[in-house]
Amino acid sequence: QVQLVESGGGLVQAGGSLRLSCAASGRSFSSYAVGWFRQAPGKEREFVVAINKSGDSTYYADSVKGRFTISRDNAKNTVYLQMTSLKPEDTAVYYCAAKSFNNNYARRELYGYWGQGTQVTVSS
Repeated sequence: QVQLVESGGGLVQAGGSLRLSCAASGRSFSSYAVGWFRQAPGKEREFVVAINKSGDSTYYADSVKGRFTISRDNAKNTVYLQMTSLKPEDTAVYYCAAKSFNNNYARRELYGYWGQGTQVTVSS
């Protein structure tokens, strides 16, 4: 079992930056790949980015490539999502999620553990 808690969301102007954190507790964090998903009002939850267990491979949705960066510190049981050049269409609740295998990162149904989400609002 692993528990996930997101933080770092807020209100930012277009072009600004935010860094989200996903802190984990419970079983060994390095046993899990971690993904970030987001859900805007009236839309389905969508894949944003993921990182494998060791942190040496990352996977990005086309919509955020070049603007978002995921990283992890297994010693601190934390995954970070650095978001830059934010756009109003990035506005959503952002969730981190954990899964046991290093594959199929974009498939949200394969993630067994989810945080409660953190709101990111980008004003134009």
